Formats: sequence, structure tokens, C-alpha cells
Amino acid sequence: MHIKSVCVYCGSALGESQVYTAQAQILGRLLGENGIRLVYGGGRIGLMGVVAEAALAAGGEVVGIIPAHLHDWEVGHTGLSELHVVDSMHTRKRMMVEMSDAFIAMPGGMGTLDELFEVITWKQLKLHGKPILVMNVEDYWHPLLALIDSVVERGFARRGAKAFFDVLPDADAVLAALRAAQPPQVPTKPDKL
Repeated sequence: MHIKSVCVYCGSALGESQVYTAQAQILGRLLGENGIRLVYGGGRIGLMGVVAEAALAAGGEVVGIIPAHLHDWEVGHTGLSELHVVDSMHTRKRMMVEMSDAFIAMPGGMGTLDELFEVITWKQLKLHGKPILVMNVEDYWHPLLALIDSVVERGFARRGAKAFFDVLPDADAVLAALRAAQPPQVPTKPDKL
């Protein structure tokens, strides 16, 4: 497997469905069991805490990256393989990208949306060639996918905009996609926007 380290973007809340929590537990366990390092936002609460705890319980390596101003608010996880307390959200996101071979977006809030769109945009601009997997648990991302379709239809994105990421239903499908992933391509030059 070419993917050795994945960044998981997800909520600092649990959400309204227990299925989100169950899928976070499965994803963390699968990453740990398969020797794939988890890189995430460093919190101990919400889906972030669930996926980290499950990966740790399965013997996995877990790296948290959290800005100092959120360390207390998001209850920084102190039982990780590594916890980096950094100076800003920008530093956090840059380190998460640099330390990861692929990205997984689980259900989450505004921060998850920000992180997901940033890595999609960077891939479009050929700043990286890493896989981006959107874990569409209980069709959580359906409204976002419809919005992207609307953006394309209105002429603000190319027809192939959704080719920058894969939409998968659950943790098992995500693991299969990670196993099948090719080594990230070295970016050449940006396509026309």
C-alpha cells in the first residue's frame, strides 16, 4: 500500500446520528489495524476524539495538530503518539497536508468544510496530487455535492470539478480506496481555472 499516513477531517461534535460515531470508530480501527498513521486536528472531543481513540486502541500511530488557542477549547488529546501545539490555524492545516499521503473528510462543521475545500482547491491548482476521499455517511455530503453541481452549471467551475475527490459511503469503502490508491503524482502546472 502506498498510503502510509492519512489526514482525517471531521467534527469536534458527534452530530445527531449515532452512525457518524460508529463509522468514526470503524475508520480509526481500520487505520490502526492496517498501520496507516492518522493525522488529525488533535482534539479529544467529538468525532475527532472518537477516530483517534479507535486508532490508538487498534495499535495505530496518531498525530494531533492543534493551535494553542484551541488546545483548551477542543480539549487537546494528551494520549497521542504525537501532539503538536502550533501557533495558528494556517500552521495546523499546512502541517496536516505535509504529513499526509491522502485526505478523508467525514461529517463535520465549518472547520471540516474549510479544510476539505482547501485541499480540493490545492489539488485543482496542482499544489498536490494526493487522494481526497469524502466519506458520505448517511448522505451527509449530498447538499454539498449538489452545491458543487450548481457551481459548475453556473460557470464557476469546470465540468470535471468533482474528479478531484472520490465520494464513498463508509469506512470500509475508504480503506479499499486507500489500498487501491496510486502513488501521488508530482504536480506539473495548474490547469486553466
